[in-house]
Amino acid sequence: MKKILFLISIMLCTSLHAQVCPDFTELSDSRPADDSTQWHKRVKRSRAAWGSTAVHYERHRIPENTTGKLKLRAWRGERVNAQAVFWTAQAAPGITLSKSELRNGKHVIAAENIELSFVRYVLTDSLKNNQGGCGYRLNKAEWDSLLVADILDPRTSLDIVQCSTRPVWLSISIPADAQPGTYKGSIGIGKHRLPYEITVLPRTLTAPQERPFHVDFWQNPYAAARFFNVPLWSDEHFEAMRPNMKKLAEAGQKVITTAVMNRPWNGQTEDAFRSMVMRLRHPDGTWTYDYTVFDRWVEYVMSFGITQQINCYTLVPWNLEFDYVDVSTAGVCRIKAQPGTQAYEDYWLPFLKDFARHLKEKGWFERTCIALDERPRQHMRAAIELLQKADSGYRISSQCHYYPEVEPQVYDLCLPFGETLPAEVRERRAAEGKVSTVYTCCTEARPNVFVCSATSEAVWLPLHAMASGLDGYLRWAYNSWTKSPLQDARFRTWVGGDCYIVYPGASSIRMERFIEGLQAAEKVRLLREEYRATGNESTLKPLEEALSRFRARLLQEGDAEQDVNALLPLLNP
Repeated sequence: MKKILFLISIMLCTSLHAQVCPDFTELSDSRPADDSTQWHKRVKRSRAAWGSTAVHYERHRIPENTTGKLKLRAWRGERVNAQAVFWTAQAAPGITLSKSELRNGKHVIAAENIELSFVRYVLTDSLKNNQGGCGYRLNKAEWDSLLVADILDPRTSLDIVQCSTRPVWLSISIPADAQPGTYKGSIGIGKHRLPYEITVLPRTLTAPQERPFHVDFWQNPYAAARFFNVPLWSDEHFEAMRPNMKKLAEAGQKVITTAVMNRPWNGQTEDAFRSMVMRLRHPDGTWTYDYTVFDRWVEYVMSFGITQQINCYTLVPWNLEFDYVDVSTAGVCRIKAQPGTQAYEDYWLPFLKDFARHLKEKGWFERTCIALDERPRQHMRAAIELLQKADSGYRISSQCHYYPEVEPQVYDLCLPFGETLPAEVRERRAAEGKVSTVYTCCTEARPNVFVCSATSEAVWLPLHAMASGLDGYLRWAYNSWTKSPLQDARFRTWVGGDCYIVYPGASSIRMERFIEGLQAAEKVRLLREEYRATGNESTLKPLEEALSRFRARLLQEGDAEQDVNALLPLLNP
């Protein structure tokens, strides 16, 4: 019986498209390039140098403000990034990357702690008049399109075309037990060798999963099945997702995204979320629920160390339409029902009672939240009443505005950027052990993590949450990939990159810099505790002043980099 139910769930949950992940070719850039005459005049031979992680280097522009020296500082347990640049007037086929171990006398940081990636270019559109990234973009000609260096391709060899620039990304994971001191090493880009040094400080950063910062990126396994062209929930599917899930765990992700109904957001992404729970209604009116997919997905994500919270979407979808399998006909039936009506209760109450039973059997009930995303307050009140009727122990997660009459019943409350909780409410929630976070979406032009966003904005956002006295940050899309995410980030709605921050099997500059921001927020927390405990007001004051720059405001170009640069030196004393 379970096998039959599982097969039915696959039929309902997926419609895969035949697409294979190729060794992709980057698309053309609409921006004017430096002409070939200028390239051949200024670039007599291939060059390589250190650049800046704050810069999106253009593919056909000769890079400026590069240097032959790089000095970094890090805590033990920190992941540190740098960006190098290679440029050439002549075609350079088969350019390879290499790395050395880092040495400090007899102490060594092994090369396996060092990652090198070619930065690949993806096509995106841009913000129009800085008015945010929301709205339909069906006519791409109305929006400026450009190539942006963002994909971190882990391959070690790449053909470089003539008159072009190729960034290279360096990430160093400092072991938690590394001996403090200055380490020296180098990377190779083709025949060029770039030396660098990194000073490891006698401070240790908390491991990602042990940090209190509440990271919540929504995962989309359906997009992965479509892109990699593998059967949904097959072993091949889970294996294909592994690199991206590992990266999510490295960021300190706290939440597992699940769907307990079909199309909770009415199919707004390229790959709609499908129910991970199968509902069967029998002729006598009773219900049977199959949790096979739900359990396997949760257990898979937990295997990466993401275990704190399970968010289940949702009781209140956008279109208020719900489906189930009629056992007598083996057909899919759909109903529409408003929260608070008898039809709504007849559909949801039996499930919520049985779901609570199942979660308790699995030992997951206390960490599970029924999630309500951007819904009207009257619908939320009705849904919460039904949850309490089913089991008073249910926790609620909500991404919405601050509703004073609803807030006390919400365990995990996430407010849109720019909207603040009253200080007394925030303090009460903290004392009660509840979670209060902030999110950005397509609304905010800056700060954000679009492909065209300044890279420092990804660092800025976690620090904004810290400066606001909040517990973390939410982004609605970790990997809701477009049709060809490695080549074209543009989408029918929203600016490019709003749907995803990582690429199939690859990280991004945006993701790596966001992790920088998470690490910086944890440093702030640890240094605050230390300075307050020791009464070190002279050091605490400039730290708090620098952090105050991360207040809720729409940024202007360059603001994020200035704010970040003012704070970071204070975090590596």
